[in-house]
Amino acid sequence: MSAEDVELIYPSKSNYQDLFGSGDCNIRAIEERYGVNVVCRDGAVKIIGEKSSTKKAARIITEMDELIASGTHVDEHTLSSALDYLESGGSGVSVGFDTIVLNAKGRQIRPRSLGQCFYLAAIKENDVVFSIGPAGTGKTYLAVAFAVSALKAKAFQRIILCRPAVEAGESLGYLPGDLKDKVEPYFRPLYDALFDTLGHEKLAKFQENGVVEVAPLAFMRGRTLANAFIILDEAQNTTSRQMKMILTRLGHGSKMVITGDVTQVDLPKSEQPGLNEIETILSNIDGVEFVRLTSRDVVRHRLVQDIINAYVNHGS
Repeated sequence: MSAEDVELIYPSKSNYQDLFGSGDCNIRAIEERYGVNVVCRDGAVKIIGEKSSTKKAARIITEMDELIASGTHVDEHTLSSALDYLESGGSGVSVGFDTIVLNAKGRQIRPRSLGQCFYLAAIKENDVVFSIGPAGTGKTYLAVAFAVSALKAKAFQRIILCRPAVEAGESLGYLPGDLKDKVEPYFRPLYDALFDTLGHEKLAKFQENGVVEVAPLAFMRGRTLANAFIILDEAQNTTSRQMKMILTRLGHGSKMVITGDVTQVDLPKSEQPGLNEIETILSNIDGVEFVRLTSRDVVRHRLVQDIINAYVNHGS
């Protein structure tokens, strides 16, 4: 057995309680991952173990210190994703998990998993991005946050969000009200993300001025969407014809993000979802990227990840 090596680091940007986590859970996770012992003595963090392991542990602790100091709450999920990110060759957690935008209350919106980091990198580098994954992985929310950030930076003149108005096993046709009243429930997740990132007053102003538009997918037919950040949500409920229609709306100076969960299709069985075949059709086109998120990227209640995995194991 090789001799022990001791690595000393001196976190100065955050406090030890946040760094170590509740019940030292963050440090325990690092110890288990790298087979080291971590202690805090005389104002310094001491890492005891083999040289290569102590260096890896020291790097992640330093990175966590940077994240906490910048306002990010490091929980078990964030730490696990940060470890995966660094071991996959990421240049630094503070870069990969960088702030996208501040929400309406001034809170930093950041990716919280390795998959989300790759997702945002794909949006930055490509004009058309497909994000495919289960519920709770931040597909829509992160796309809206990126769109708002780009709008504030004046990279785009407007944001256009659309969804196919397909009933998810429920009938809304006999509900009272006009067309707007009937379809609005379909767009509630989009509005929730917009409210969080922009606030109610600014969103209302942007909608009045045509800077932000939320509309059914069918309303996109015949249009050319230029200088816009376009988000198609719930794309698993688009038909092949609808998918071709929205993709061919892309105008100059625009970017499009298409999100969907192939396990939650609400189309009639006679209809082929456009999302199921699109990767085969577009896989060789430069500027089009496909990102697949998994249960590891779920950022909702901890049980959501277990529920998704249980359905996968059941074959549902």
